[in-house]
Amino acid sequence: MILFVDALTVIDFSYLCNQRGAVGESWIVDLTLHGQLNDESMVLDFALVKKQIKKIIDETIDHKLAIAKGVNGNAEIRNGRIELDCQFGDNYHLAMSAPSEAVCLLPSEKVDESAVIAFLKSVIMPEMPSNVKDIGIALRPEPATSFYYHYSHGLKKHDGNCQRIVHGHRSLIGIALDGISMPRLQKEWAMKWQDIYLGTLEDQVSAVDLKHVTALSTDYCFAYEATQGYFELAISQARCDILPCDTTVECIAEYLACEIKKLHPSQQVTVKAYEGVGKGAIANA
Repeated sequence: MILFVDALTVIDFSYLCNQRGAVGESWIVDLTLHGQLNDESMVLDFALVKKQIKKIIDETIDHKLAIAKGVNGNAEIRNGRIELDCQFGDNYHLAMSAPSEAVCLLPSEKVDESAVIAFLKSVIMPEMPSNVKDIGIALRPEPATSFYYHYSHGLKKHDGNCQRIVHGHRSLIGIALDGISMPRLQKEWAMKWQDIYLGTLEDQVSAVDLKHVTALSTDYCFAYEATQGYFELAISQARCDILPCDTTVECIAEYLACEIKKLHPSQQVTVKAYEGVGKGAIANA
């Protein structure tokens, strides 16, 4: 017997790529459970599927930075912290220090769908009852209805896991002028922010203020204390955009609307910014 749950949850996370750097991603998780019927004539109660398996996924990879063993650099967990220093792309740099809960270490050479699926199966199967013999996992992005970009960020004021300094999303973007959709503007911003790190000006520090991370002269540096602990990041300026506000989706939408309004002052600007799948904020200017 096969039990299926489509769109069980969404994984919003970032992963390190030796070519692209920190890549924000959002994957919808579809699940199948293969096994025999239990005493309740079920493979597994849907309530348990949604509660137990979603909890495992949330705790292992959601809102984290996924790092494979093939990363071009050093990643080490010691004293409850992750210390990361790596190179990617055309000699770009990223270094991070954070509580170890902010990362997910994968035993694969790179982070991709197959590696994440294998990892999730390895942590979910031991928690399944004996009648469940196997599970199937499919990861898929939200269907693209407009242009989209991959971004990473951290929200120090957030009480939950969004405070982790490098986690991210794959996000659609909608831009309209006087109520008319503007694909050209959507494409421009999607290209500008492809694989970007969105930093907050308030969190920016100088290199000498960093306690754990060694920055290069071409890096922007960020540090903050949040409820989960102390976070630091140094990242190449070419792969970062600093906003004069927090990088919540509400502030991102408002920032984009104001920036676009500067170039189109006589028109009504509407921005529909997404944070991952099926949620976001709308701002007008």
